[in-house]
Amino acid sequence: MKIMRLGNAGEEQPAVLVPAADGTDRYFSLLPLTTDVDGSFLAAGGLDRVREALAAGELPVLENAGDLRIGAPLARPGSVVGIGMNYAAHAAESGSAPPEIPVVFLKPANTVTGPCDPAPIPPHSLKYDWEVELGIVIGKEASYLGSEEEARECIAGYVTANDLSEREYQIPGAAGQWTKGKSLPGSTPLGPWLVPAGDVDAGNLALGSWVNGDVRQDSSTGGLIFSPATLVHHCSQYMRLEPGDVIITGTPEGVALSGRFPYLQPGDVVEVEVEGLGRQRQELYRAGA
Repeated sequence: MKIMRLGNAGEEQPAVLVPAADGTDRYFSLLPLTTDVDGSFLAAGGLDRVREALAAGELPVLENAGDLRIGAPLARPGSVVGIGMNYAAHAAESGSAPPEIPVVFLKPANTVTGPCDPAPIPPHSLKYDWEVELGIVIGKEASYLGSEEEARECIAGYVTANDLSEREYQIPGAAGQWTKGKSLPGSTPLGPWLVPAGDVDAGNLALGSWVNGDVRQDSSTGGLIFSPATLVHHCSQYMRLEPGDVIITGTPEGVALSGRFPYLQPGDVVEVEVEGLGRQRQELYRAGA
């Protein structure tokens, strides 16, 4: 079961994609259940209601769904929480030791965009970078959680994410700040779909990235230093996580920051994928050009 939002930006409609036994994809509208896939829907047990409605044959087929734009699989989150250097090899290529506690930063929710939308490079950017990441979608409020088991119960599902990052803004000099390098418009593509947590082995998913068809990252969430439950529990000690919020869990080695690959240029095509959660494709262009 794969939850989606389809249609023009700002006009997306909720849908569910169900792969059929013959290998074809079947799309059903979720409008009989909800007007959108958001925190309220998740908190009210919306994913269970979708399963029940599918089993009962209560959802109408969404015709021509394959012709529609794919939006982010949930409406704009209240918060997007980023985790830095959560793979040892990526920490090393960044010039840092693996962290002993999670490195946490925030991204504006207005950076979220669809998984295949064109991606703007900032007008004066020279070091725009890609980061394939596993995204956690929060399903119920998490605040001062007492255990990782409680944290697991707060995870509604998972998504593919690309944490596009401007390294010159993020790192060097007195003015370099993670917020500046991680907050640019269109810098958090999510999707193509949200998969319920019970359908995902989040600790053992292949993930990769490609630039113009060439492999850049080829890794597994088995390399995460801090697991999804650990991250939800940890973040809940410092902020209130609400239904519909997203935590992006960090990227493995293989980004341009490593010095092994060139940074992104207008016309480049970036693809990122997390096993079972779908592939994204962004064509880069220069904003303001």
